[in-house]
Amino acid sequence: MVEKKKILRRSFVTTAAASAAAIAIVPRHVLGRGFTPPSDTLNIAGIGVGGMGRTNLINLASQNIVALCDVDWDYAGKAFARLSGDIEHLQARIDQPPPPPNSPEQSLAPVNPAKAQKQLENMKRLYTEHWPKAARYTDFREMFEKQKDIDAVVVATSDHMHAPIALAAMGLGKHVYVQKPLTWSVSEARQLARRAKETKVATQMGNQGHSLDDARKTVEYVWAGAIGQVREVHVWTNRPLGYWPQGVPRPEAPSSPLETLKWNGAGVNTRLAAALAGEYPVPETLAWDLFLGVGPNVKYHPIYHPFNWRGWVDWGVGAIGDMGAHLIDHAMWALDLGFPTSVETVSTPFNGASYPLATQTFYEFAARGAMPPVKLTWYDGGLLPKKPEELGEEELNKGGGALLVGSTGKLLHDTYGANPRLLPKSLHESFGTPAQKLPRIAGEEHEMNWVAAAKGRAEASCAFEYAARLTETMLLGIVALRAGKKIEYDGANMRITNVMQANDYLQREYRQGWSSALGKGV
Repeated sequence: MVEKKKILRRSFVTTAAASAAAIAIVPRHVLGRGFTPPSDTLNIAGIGVGGMGRTNLINLASQNIVALCDVDWDYAGKAFARLSGDIEHLQARIDQPPPPPNSPEQSLAPVNPAKAQKQLENMKRLYTEHWPKAARYTDFREMFEKQKDIDAVVVATSDHMHAPIALAAMGLGKHVYVQKPLTWSVSEARQLARRAKETKVATQMGNQGHSLDDARKTVEYVWAGAIGQVREVHVWTNRPLGYWPQGVPRPEAPSSPLETLKWNGAGVNTRLAAALAGEYPVPETLAWDLFLGVGPNVKYHPIYHPFNWRGWVDWGVGAIGDMGAHLIDHAMWALDLGFPTSVETVSTPFNGASYPLATQTFYEFAARGAMPPVKLTWYDGGLLPKKPEELGEEELNKGGGALLVGSTGKLLHDTYGANPRLLPKSLHESFGTPAQKLPRIAGEEHEMNWVAAAKGRAEASCAFEYAARLTETMLLGIVALRAGKKIEYDGANMRITNVMQANDYLQREYRQGWSSALGKGV
């Protein structure tokens, strides 16, 4: 089995470049009667399908889902098995009569019956057509080696494998959709942007709020001068909340007897690590070495997988990686912020292995033409900015949001750029709707916008060129956290100029054997 994997990896390296030329252009309909031209339908592969990947595939069910890949088929299989109950639940919501206004049941009704019906049809198609027929793999390299009919790939794995898989797919000429954050490291973001430009494949990052009408209206308010010149931005989320653990020690046995430890911070932390430690066999359905991928070799523990990887430095990038693309996005877009010139992160205790319970990151951006410098502050773990007086009795949305402070007013929006409104209320009422400057995404469907881009019918909403810059800005908050001090950043040269050691945090050295196994461009 080991020898077979080695052969596959060597074969993958040698065939990647040739496969790209063969796959990228040739229409399938020339192969014979009965084939649908790729301009009409894409053959899509999903990699990492047990979580958000399943949602992506539901939204792509009008296409051909030809291959599925996951390192844990027990977890992924259960996610697809739940589709049956999810379909029944959504059908019941669609069939129920409209509830009385302001009743508790009203919150359960579909926001948009037409969208709910379309989602139901997609769920049924994924469950009854694609799921039974799609080829299944555990190793994405084996999938790329064996299955030549793939046009496009959805990557929804843990953060640390986004870039390696996306680079391998682009090297084969495949269109790529990558969940947020685009990458685990700054250098990987640069690599993906560069490779996308070279290959000219359609790319998209999975921050679906970028395609919403409300998000585009948020940007248009700023462009229309509704709040004047913006010099200050505040962005917050309640994550990690109870979704995944952070601020915990790595499970390990103590080097000295517990009774000899003091009941101070260090002693309690050691006791916590000891309490978590234990011998846990790797589940038979989990390919742990493939999960680790390019990351370091870490012994399996159930606190790491599934999903909890997001809070661990080895595989995730914490709350800012999870929600930054949904919240920092709109200010960066509207204000054309580019790269920050300095970044500083303060936090609750950080042990270097698991991200802190809460952080606050201070970004400084230089002036851009006639636009003034901007200071942007990120808050997570339940931290909040000061409530603007203009809100009156209303409270800030503790789940997440952004506040842009301008010279003549303020703009407040929720996560994903939703519900943008000007402050004070009188300004919102007097200003009206801003002029539309941005195209609207048909049906506000982020995944299908990517499909349209792959077919040459539209521009991708959040292609890698922009997504990489947004991701780099987010990740610099992590770099500053790991550096432990304010960093000065030369974005043009991707270099930290005042803390030389912090440059090591802009990239990572892949685990031995992985770089050579991934092919050209990685």
